[in-house]
Amino acid sequence: MIANAIPSYSVKELNSAVGSLLERGFAPRFLVQGSASRPQVKKGHLWMNLTDGEATITVVCWASRLNQLDYVPADGDGITVVGKLNFWAARASLAVQAIDIRPSLSTVERRFEAVKALLASEGLIDPAARRQLPLVPTRIALLTSVPSSALADMLRTARERWPLAELLIVPIPVQGSVAPQICAALEQLNQVQPQLKLDALVLARGGGSREDLMVFDDEQVCRAIASFCCPVVTGLGHEDDLTVADLVADHRAATPTAAIVSLFPSRDSALQTVRQQRLQLVQQQQWRFKRERERLRQKHQLLQSVQPQTVLQRSRLQLDQRQQLLKALSPDRWLRRGFAKVMQLNGTVLESVSEAKPNDDLVIQLRDGQIGVTVQSVQANIGSP
Repeated sequence: MIANAIPSYSVKELNSAVGSLLERGFAPRFLVQGSASRPQVKKGHLWMNLTDGEATITVVCWASRLNQLDYVPADGDGITVVGKLNFWAARASLAVQAIDIRPSLSTVERRFEAVKALLASEGLIDPAARRQLPLVPTRIALLTSVPSSALADMLRTARERWPLAELLIVPIPVQGSVAPQICAALEQLNQVQPQLKLDALVLARGGGSREDLMVFDDEQVCRAIASFCCPVVTGLGHEDDLTVADLVADHRAATPTAAIVSLFPSRDSALQTVRQQRLQLVQQQQWRFKRERERLRQKHQLLQSVQPQTVLQRSRLQLDQRQQLLKALSPDRWLRRGFAKVMQLNGTVLESVSEAKPNDDLVIQLRDGQIGVTVQSVQANIGSP
């Protein structure tokens, strides 16, 4: 009786029953989190263990799906797997079939710090090594996904700010395991730079989660940016997002639109600056003209003052003045007015009665001749010294 009440299965039947229970007991898709352990690709399929420290389960990602993943985990990466259960009845084997694999934020941060430390040790994140952006670039390359809202925003902003610039659009994938494609695009631009003569390059990606930007923490991508032939501006994600690519670039902008703003001056502001400079130039020219005209006037006056005719006139005037002075001081003038000049026989003019004594022979000079006299007496004026 007891034996008849207990269900009886073959191994195949038992495994199939277990598989049916599992299928009915689980949603078609679910999330499971853990750390990747010993991931490896066999015959194009990714196999690994997913563990949380207390339990382990096998995860498989078939080749057809693996090629579409944005991210392939490394050993020890914290990950979230979007999957469904796979149960192989023949050997009662259970595994999670991965539909998508996303890195955890801690994994992203760990890779960011590791690559940052490596490149910093080589001097590739030295602010002093950053190149100056061109004052007014005439040709730049835009590396971003096509089509995308980021590209549309950049093109619109460039047209508004500086429509004369030439933009070279280089389509690239910007999410997932696409580091080789980004490096290849940068290398190709490097090779044709002598013909293109790019002034700058913008590497841009629109918004998304920090995990979506993980490719811009890739070591090879960052090395390609650091060694690029002209200044590189990054506009990746949102303002709060920071990647290693931002650190090795010559300028980091918060968004793709901000990257264009950092490169191109505002057309209206530039026109206003030109107007102001033109006004300043006109004012400076007017001031210089006025100054030179005054200098010319002064030099003309100087030349006038040294002309022979002017010098002769000035000399004649001075001569006339001196002649008048001589006439005014001439003794003859006083003689003509009735005065006389008394001299000793040797011609010495007497200035005081004290210089004569009785019986001295003297000469009196008058206007029209001389008189010889002999001093009879000498009498000084009362009160004279």
